[in-house]
Amino acid sequence: MNYEIVEINEKIVIGISKETTNKDGQAVNDIGELWKKFMGKGIYNAIKGKKNDKTIGLYTDYQGDFTSPYSFVACCEVNSNSDKEKNLEELNTNNTVGESIISKVIPADKYAKFVIVGGQKEVGDFWFKFWQMDFDRTYISDFEEYQCNTFDTKKQEVHIYIGIK
Repeated sequence: MNYEIVEINEKIVIGISKETTNKDGQAVNDIGELWKKFMGKGIYNAIKGKKNDKTIGLYTDYQGDFTSPYSFVACCEVNSNSDKEKNLEELNTNNTVGESIISKVIPADKYAKFVIVGGQKEVGDFWFKFWQMDFDRTYISDFEEYQCNTFDTKKQEVHIYIGIK
């Protein structure tokens, strides 16, 4: 798999989260359900001050390596801390979406960037192949950035960033 090493700027994201694990395929089910809630309950549309139209799948709060529990956040990037605070207050106080909205910071750091084209199956296939590779990972933040380049969910361009030391 081809990749490049990139430095990214800090990203402030807002979305919904669930702790999961890769054991017995649990993450596949949990992540799919979280995306359905994020898009289907109108959470994505309710977030104001988005930096762009992209969605982000964030892997964070690792309790070890990829074989240990971690949190997955279905989210999008917002422009500023001010936008973050306004969204958290409005969406959680009024409970307009029926889910607890959280904010996370994807730290500025060095990442291995992979580009794939496809849908949920191709993203899952990527991870299974990636876990066989030897990377010196940080296990702080890894994320998938969906470029929203097509309405065909099976032909999305997805940039996958893996935090590395």
